[in-house]
Amino acid sequence: MKDLREPVLKPVLIADLRPTQMTVGMREVELKREELQARKPKKVGRFLGTHMIPVILGPGKRHYIIDHHHLALALHGEGLEQVLTTTVLDLSALQQDEFWTFIDNRGWVHPYDGKGRRRDFNKLPKSIKGLEDDPYRSLAGELRRLGGFAKDTTPFSEFLWADFLRRRVKRARIKRNFADAMDQAVTLAKSQEAHYLPGWCGPSA
Repeated sequence: MKDLREPVLKPVLIADLRPTQMTVGMREVELKREELQARKPKKVGRFLGTHMIPVILGPGKRHYIIDHHHLALALHGEGLEQVLTTTVLDLSALQQDEFWTFIDNRGWVHPYDGKGRRRDFNKLPKSIKGLEDDPYRSLAGELRRLGGFAKDTTPFSEFLWADFLRRRVKRARIKRNFADAMDQAVTLAKSQEAHYLPGWCGPSA
């Protein structure tokens, strides 16, 4: 196991990136695509130069993403083929089961499906194209943008909020009227019920 103290930047094919989660909020992916479309080509290049994808080298020297899954999928949707990555850790010498055990204990993998159920590591998609939509992850992402909770360094903190909302907001409500579901999410985020979640901003007056 090699701990890379200095950042090593390397262009990698987006299609070759391996996810460490099963879902994304597709609404959030579409928002990122719109932001990319609004930028001039030169500014897109500059943006990508400052938004490297952090990866861990796993067995077979595969590049496993540990953040920015939404951005990677948005870039792929916009037809980009490569992205700069920064290698956080080289675990390529480990066996596959050792690898999953290690990154699971470090909080670098989130093997939960679109219904919030934990699945086996072998169910993780082999490419970002296999990521499924979780509307509650979209709800949590929008909630953070609206100031419902603060950005936090806790791994997969948005997914913890998504799970909280999954138990309280009806899926049909999100599909029928996202803005209405968001109003409920904001109220829930300010309640004492959410006090244990990362980035909680406290109850509203």
